Amino acid sequence: MLRRTLGEWRIGLVAWRLLVLQTADPAVAAGMAQFSTYRAHPWRRVEHTMDSGKRLFFADREGLRSEVSRLERTHRRLAGTDDHGRPFTALDPVVRVWVLVTLYECMTAMRELSGHPLTPSELARIYGEFRTVCAEFDLPDELFPATAADVPAYMDRTIVDRLEYSEAVRYLLFDILREAPAPRRLGRLKPAWPLLRTVAAYVVRELTIADLPAAFRERFDLTRTRRAALLSFTLHRGMRLVMSALPEHRRYRTPLHGIPSTPQSPTADAGRPSSPPSSRVRLPAPRRRKGGDSRPARLRTFFRQVLDQTGDGRIGSADLQAMAHNVCWPLELDPEREGNVYAAFETWWQHLRAGMDADGDGHVTCEEFVTAMLAGIDTSPAYLEQGLHVAVRAVFHAADADGSGHLCADEYRTIFGGSRVHPAELNHGFRQLDIDGDGRITEDEFVQAFTEYFTARTDNTAGSQLLGRP
Repeated sequence: MLRRTLGEWRIGLVAWRLLVLQTADPAVAAGMAQFSTYRAHPWRRVEHTMDSGKRLFFADREGLRSEVSRLERTHRRLAGTDDHGRPFTALDPVVRVWVLVTLYECMTAMRELSGHPLTPSELARIYGEFRTVCAEFDLPDELFPATAADVPAYMDRTIVDRLEYSEAVRYLLFDILREAPAPRRLGRLKPAWPLLRTVAAYVVRELTIADLPAAFRERFDLTRTRRAALLSFTLHRGMRLVMSALPEHRRYRTPLHGIPSTPQSPTADAGRPSSPPSSRVRLPAPRRRKGGDSRPARLRTFFRQVLDQTGDGRIGSADLQAMAHNVCWPLELDPEREGNVYAAFETWWQHLRAGMDADGDGHVTCEEFVTAMLAGIDTSPAYLEQGLHVAVRAVFHAADADGSGHLCADEYRTIFGGSRVHPAELNHGFRQLDIDGDGRITEDEFVQAFTEYFTARTDNTAGSQLLGRP
């Protein structure tokens, strides 16, 4: 029953409501402000969240435990001090329970808002299934509401006693969609994105405010207008009617029987390297500007789209750790190999900081980055061999699942592929890195290609999916 409720497409109607409730916890808001990529890469962040949900609630027990372990390793790195001087950690049991319970509460809210609420017996059943999943997090039982009937009181109490209307909450409600880049799946509609996102921002804001718990709206003085109430009524009830008319296989985002706990080995037919499938699609050659030095513009674009993962206009350790996270996300790495990737990116950051942080404030701005790169820091053997190459080689070894010393096409697809990447782009990237054309990428080929990419010396787009695109 939990899978049937969570897996319906209409759960998307309460997704933003869920994000707002979770972010209103001060520790979550601080973690997002300092470590999250939601400002610079919102769609990738949403995709990662959805993927994690699938692993938690639709995998078998082995897959569930693997995802819990991965989340704990990731969250262990999210700690610090917020803008008010308060220490925070993503491993705080109170915070983790809040994040989990809000997910359950949003499922029940979806049913209530659609005019077809769960019965007391259904609530008890789904809450029992939900708590079975939560048990794998090994959190104190006393922090959870004892029964489904206790959840509303828990929500109201936490809203009054703990939650805050932070800048992160305000940004989620009013600004993020108005500034978001076009989703990659938009295709030919991308030119219309400025208009579409204006409409989407309005609808999501009004719907979310209308659907938030009454205690939340009262606490933070958010007005539920009659227009917003009508919008909520129409969308929720309309989607319920649409979903009930669809055949079951069209109704759910994820198969109800679940997903495998581990993917098929990408090198199952090892012994001969596989080649990328042929494609009639050919990417156009990059345009080069006539006259003038185009490198400063490329460097600034590279800084914004790749290095500044948190979207705050400067780079720091958190940005490089976010890159490491994006590398590790699609791979099934053990804790030691995952730790090696994070350590390698931290090493790269230390070299970036040492060579580029002109004012010594512990961060690198766009202008500091461009100035240092134009001055030739990217040709320094120390920066390359002890900084950038350490990170690039760590990515290669993480992707080399069978330890063969090269990447076949399947291993390449695992780390650089995904729903956001067009197959033609993926094949093009593989061919760009496979310099000698033997159908596999050696470590030297990998390092050479990504050195060119990360130093932004050419218009070469090889490996542009390494860190994901907006």
